[in-house]
Parts: sequence; structure tokens; C-alpha cells
Amino acid sequence: MAVMTYLEGINSALREEMRRDERVFCLGEDIGVYGGAFKITKGLIEEFGPLRVLDTPLSESAIVGVATGAALMGMRPVVEMQFSDFITCAFNQVVNMSAKIHYRWGARVPMVIRCPSGGGVHGGPFHSQNPESWFFHVPGLKVVTPATAADAKGLLTAAIRDNNPVMYFEHKFLYRRIKDDVPEGDHVVPIGVAICRRPGKHMSVITYGSMVHVCLEAAEKLQAEGCEAEIIDLRSLLPFDKAAVLESVQRTGKALIVHEDTRTGGVGAEFAAIIAEEAFESLDGPVRRVASIDTPVPYSPPLEEFFMPSVDKVLAAMQDLAAY
Repeated sequence: MAVMTYLEGINSALREEMRRDERVFCLGEDIGVYGGAFKITKGLIEEFGPLRVLDTPLSESAIVGVATGAALMGMRPVVEMQFSDFITCAFNQVVNMSAKIHYRWGARVPMVIRCPSGGGVHGGPFHSQNPESWFFHVPGLKVVTPATAADAKGLLTAAIRDNNPVMYFEHKFLYRRIKDDVPEGDHVVPIGVAICRRPGKHMSVITYGSMVHVCLEAAEKLQAEGCEAEIIDLRSLLPFDKAAVLESVQRTGKALIVHEDTRTGGVGAEFAAIIAEEAFESLDGPVRRVASIDTPVPYSPPLEEFFMPSVDKVLAAMQDLAAY
């Protein structure tokens, strides 16, 4: 074990997989000599050279298109979107090409698209979005959202080894703020398996990414009031661990879904529907959601704070649900 930041967990996975498999290479804007906008790929070009750490033109569509072609030829590319917001420029390549190729003629497309996402860093409306719900709807893709340094490494390792496209949403706010014990050497977290971050008996909180830490803090405050919230970290959104969600909700009788993405059409709506359809008779209260409000992400720090879920907002929702 070694204590690593979330950022170091990602770098460790890239470095170890590039050492293990010569087919793995990275491509993206400024990822080479500069080391990436957030220094995720720092040091990789010195070890692996410019043919495996490729600086690309500022064209997300071209980057994903090249990666798709390379994957079809047996390589294992790892794309870095400088910010997840820019994936919109490559939407056609991701949704109509990469995701559908296996369905259309059975070919493997082993590629990863790393998407630095999320708010809390005052990046404004074009650099702070959480676009996971856009891809949650696309058959052929996998979507993962690590919340810890250990999962950042383990899920990226699993994504690189997967034989079809994986969208890897890494939260910018967590890069240097989160540290935990990370297994050294080979470390794989299976895609599609949730984890209980905090056991509880009075309600189930289903969440992922940065909101795991917000929910854990809120649950700590709620416990002081004599109420125990169970925190389920989904880790993967597509596929997601439906069995873990339903088992928890059927045991506690109450469900709160928390995500940083905007509320309307967010992935929380799908989980709410599943719980209503398959665990209705176990419910002792309405399925509740806490999410960002339906506006672009504000640049102003006070407005961004108002826009996003917070410990106080989650705690208030927990208290309301507990009292129902």
C-alpha cells in the first residue's frame, strides 16, 4: 500500500499499464512535454517517449476518431479530454462510431476516454460540467466515476483492459484534495460493482464521484441526531450494480439519490425509477433526489456554491426523509 492522491492514482494506473502492455498509449492536448492541463500525464513522455504519449491538435473529434481507429487495429489508446465539456466536439465519434462498432460487426474497440469533470473549482460554464448522463443513455459504452484514489487507479486499470469503449469521469475537485491507501502494483476494481462506504439502517443514499465525500460528511452529522444513513458508492454508472442498490433500499426502506449533475434528466432519475418499480413495497417514504439546479454552472464562487449540492443540502434532505 502507498498513500496517493486521486491524481497520483490515475497517473499510477497509466504508468503501470503502459509498462505492462506496449499496446497502451496516451493521446490528447498538451499531455506530452507539458504533462497535461492538470499534470496527470507528467513524467510519462520521459519514460515512454513521444510515440506513446502523443500531443494532438486541438480537435476532439479527430482525437477520438484516431483512438477508435487505433483500437480497431489492436492498440489500447487512452484519450484525455482536457475538460470533459469538450467531449461535445467528439460526440458523433463517441456515440455513433466507438459505441456502435461492436454491435454492428462484432469488432473490439478497447479504448478509454478520460474526462476531467465537475465543479467546485470555479471553472465556469464551459469547464465544470458533469456530462455523464449524456453517455449513460448509449448502448455500447461503459461509464465509470471513481471517488477515491484507490478506485481512481483500479477503475482506470479495469477500463484500459476492457475490450470496448469506457468513459472515465475523473473529478477535478478531487485531484489533490483526496488521499487514501492505494495498492501498489496490479490493482483492478471491477466495472459494475458498487461499494458500501458507510453502513446504516435508516436510509440508503445512492451516490458517486465527488458527492460520495459530501454524503459521508452529511451522514456523520446525521448520526449525531440518532439516524444512520447507508452510503452506496456506485463507482460505475454503466453497467451499474442494481442488486446492491435494491438490497440496500429494501433493507432500509428509504432512498436518497445524490449527484452533482443537473437534476432534470440526470442519472438519478433512472435510479429513482428502478427503485420505484422494483422496491416499491419496501419503501417507507418517497424516493428523493439532491442535485445541481437546472442552469449552466456559474463562474462566481458564491453562485457556484448555491448551484451545487452541499453538505447542508444533503443533510437537510436526509433529515426530511428521516422524518417522513
